[in-house]
Amino acid sequence: MIPAIRQQFNESFTTQKYEAMIAEIHKDFPNQLDFRVAETPVFVPKELKIKLLQACNDIIEVLLKPDFKEKTNRAIPANQNVPNEDAHPSFLAIDFAVCKDQNGELSPQLIELQGFPSLFGYQWYLGQKYRKFFIDPKGFSQYFNRLSMASYVDEMKKVLLGEENAENVILLEIYPEQQKTRLDFEITRQLWGIEPVCLTKIKKVGRQLFYEKNGKTIEIKRIYNRLIFDDLLQNFPDLQTNFKMTDDVDVKWVTHPNWFFRISKFTLPLLKSVFVPQSYFLSDLKEYPTDLENYVLKPLFSFAGSGVKLNFTKEELDAIADKENYLIQRKVKYEPIIEDKEGNMIKTEIRMLFTWEDNAPRPKLVTNLARLSRGEMIGVNFNKNFDWVGGSCAFFED
Repeated sequence: MIPAIRQQFNESFTTQKYEAMIAEIHKDFPNQLDFRVAETPVFVPKELKIKLLQACNDIIEVLLKPDFKEKTNRAIPANQNVPNEDAHPSFLAIDFAVCKDQNGELSPQLIELQGFPSLFGYQWYLGQKYRKFFIDPKGFSQYFNRLSMASYVDEMKKVLLGEENAENVILLEIYPEQQKTRLDFEITRQLWGIEPVCLTKIKKVGRQLFYEKNGKTIEIKRIYNRLIFDDLLQNFPDLQTNFKMTDDVDVKWVTHPNWFFRISKFTLPLLKSVFVPQSYFLSDLKEYPTDLENYVLKPLFSFAGSGVKLNFTKEELDAIADKENYLIQRKVKYEPIIEDKEGNMIKTEIRMLFTWEDNAPRPKLVTNLARLSRGEMIGVNFNKNFDWVGGSCAFFED
């Protein structure tokens, strides 16, 4: 996106350097890297950065409205409603496609948003690797709000641990050692001392929760939640555990599970901005748009892109019995704007990552995640056997 920086990077790039970077990741964390790392970071010009910040602000203003909870109560399935919800999530992730507007200028378009954490540990680590093995241009940063590599770690520690000791805080997942994101879990453990703990390993005594570490029983006071209900119900429907997520227990959730549903695809029709494609709950439409080919169909209650349809007919929409659980969203056209060594152009998506301390009036933008794609959509299934695709990191022009 910044021709001089892109040329400098591509001229300095070699497959050997990339392979050396991947080898070092494997050396640092044996058997932990389970997803593709893109060959290049994304260099974001100041003009696009300003638009991304404005887009985020437009969205956050809606989340801050007094009636937001009321409007999103239906988003939480009755059998997945967790007690003791707090005033706002501890983390926020907002995904944008990089597109071009009607004037031919780069512009972000919202794809999805989550009241849920992302790869906050891994992105800290990956940014350093790109800087070590490739060019490190001056005046660019993966962080925001004057954060540095070191102060970012401190910022995250405040949100993750609060006033508790690290041993009383766990990262909750189902079989964390098997998850594709386990590399992020391990980096989280090394940076902040938070142990990844499987749901099956938690013991409940009254309203208190405990886990075992090195033969010692330790009380859990905060849960850094990385467990998605949909994953649990779809893949482990018969799993029996001593602690159920919907139990009323004496812990602080970081982030509370209800926010995964409130700030999600369900939020999209509530947003109005030049950076947000038009979205409609299927149940609200008295008649469909005449140009359905320009819309994508999304189930409200799914994750990782499951159930999304890029092409569908009026008859297929009519056949959906539970229309209240679906939306249509105007398609966005990803603009291929990153050039590889051979001159091929690649699409990108940028996820803006926020923390939100308990008493803070607004979330705080701290870092980002980027993903590169040659396929029709961003994601593993659309990018098999391609290079210069996968997870990456964006460096923003100051």
